[in-house]
Amino acid sequence: MAKIHPQALLSSSTPPSYFTSKQETFTIWMKSLLLSGTGCTVYDSNGAVVYRVDNYNCKCGNEVFLMDLEGNVLFTILRKKLKMFSCWEGYRSGGDAEKVKQSKPGFQVRKNLSLVKAGLACRVSVGLDKNQPSAEYTIETCIRNGKPTCRIVDKSGLHIAEVTRKQSTGGIIFGEDVLTMVVEPSMDHSLIMGMLIVYNLINYKL
Repeated sequence: MAKIHPQALLSSSTPPSYFTSKQETFTIWMKSLLLSGTGCTVYDSNGAVVYRVDNYNCKCGNEVFLMDLEGNVLFTILRKKLKMFSCWEGYRSGGDAEKVKQSKPGFQVRKNLSLVKAGLACRVSVGLDKNQPSAEYTIETCIRNGKPTCRIVDKSGLHIAEVTRKQSTGGIIFGEDVLTMVVEPSMDHSLIMGMLIVYNLINYKL
């Protein structure tokens, strides 16, 4: 039986770096580390847990936290209800919840009104808090080699991240809850994870 990650480690003594210097590959397991919770766990290419989401049986909640292995909050993700549509905002802060809500979000995700064949598309605005360069991205689903593939593309159409079902080196395809995420160089993969969390919330998968 193939393992989700063949050499999974529970911790690392090296401080994490969230910016890629080269293309990086992660494994996303759509399961919480808590037995009674819902969420996901993310491993790097060495098998160390780098991110986790634990929703405590509250699927598709209005307040979700992207954390590191130790439980430090990297992004607080809140659902905002507008007149006609809802949007999600990610705040790069692990402080008091009320202070987070009073600050400006690091990114915002909205559903795109134009639907794609394999699923919905979302528009992402980054840099709303003025502490990072502004940018616009699209999260979309396409069919690649007969399998659904989630991609994040920038304004020029360049792919900056891609998520597909994981396949072992022996050719074994894992279940639908085990995914591979490839992030291109010079990207903040904690931000990429924040975007994908929202996309999964919108699709009722988290």
